[in-house]
Amino acid sequence: MEYSAPGMFDLHRKVALVTGAGSGIGAAIALLFARQGARLVVVDVTDSAETTVAAIRAGGGDAVARRCDVAQPDEVARTFEDVHAQFGRLDILVNNAGIAHVGTIQQTTPEDLDRLYAVNVRGVFLCSRAAVEIMLRHDGGVIVNMASIASLVGVPERFAYSMTKGAVLTMTMSVALDYVKRGIRCNCICPARVQTPFVEGYLRRNYPGREDEMRRALEAYQPIGRMCTPEEVASLALYLCSDEAAFVTGQAYPIDGGVLVA
Repeated sequence: MEYSAPGMFDLHRKVALVTGAGSGIGAAIALLFARQGARLVVVDVTDSAETTVAAIRAGGGDAVARRCDVAQPDEVARTFEDVHAQFGRLDILVNNAGIAHVGTIQQTTPEDLDRLYAVNVRGVFLCSRAAVEIMLRHDGGVIVNMASIASLVGVPERFAYSMTKGAVLTMTMSVALDYVKRGIRCNCICPARVQTPFVEGYLRRNYPGREDEMRRALEAYQPIGRMCTPEEVASLALYLCSDEAAFVTGQAYPIDGGVLVA
């Protein structure tokens, strides 16, 4: 009798929702999960979600787009209700949507703080709460939050951003502890700098004519000598959302090119 082992990191029959999946890390996660067999709900605040869905379908995957501002309770509630109505379940949530801010405490206004809190903290809270309510009706599930190296160590001129990512880290541990007996795992990923369209846009806006110089400075922050790629973050997310990580919950996973050991 020939034995055929199932493939590792198989997500067939899984329904996965990824926020901020119109580009960058979120798009890379959605594309990889689709290749592994998941049915994707691609969420973004803009119509860019449609671009990711088109790429998934072009590769033979199954995906739908949903436009949603994760900071708005009504929009989040409606999105998750629609997902449950359409698919009947939700197995995976990746809270990837987030925004950034550069500045010390003196360079941070109350409006800056509120803006980052709304997306990076309240958005994770709203989506996680909605997901947990669906997951508890079925067979549990997995939540992966996108934190940051800034939630583990100090990063210069990232006061507001670090505050929000520290909150993501502690929310991760709380959800993991509260639902460990009820079939829900929750972990977070803590990347150092990642080569995304956001980074390139930041360089163009703030350092016109000096993009290459400043990109090298960003790369040098990681002892490995380069920035992380969205696909490398996606691979870690795949592991954490797969059955191969069934014993892993409440953890913060750095993907930092050696920052923490330097």
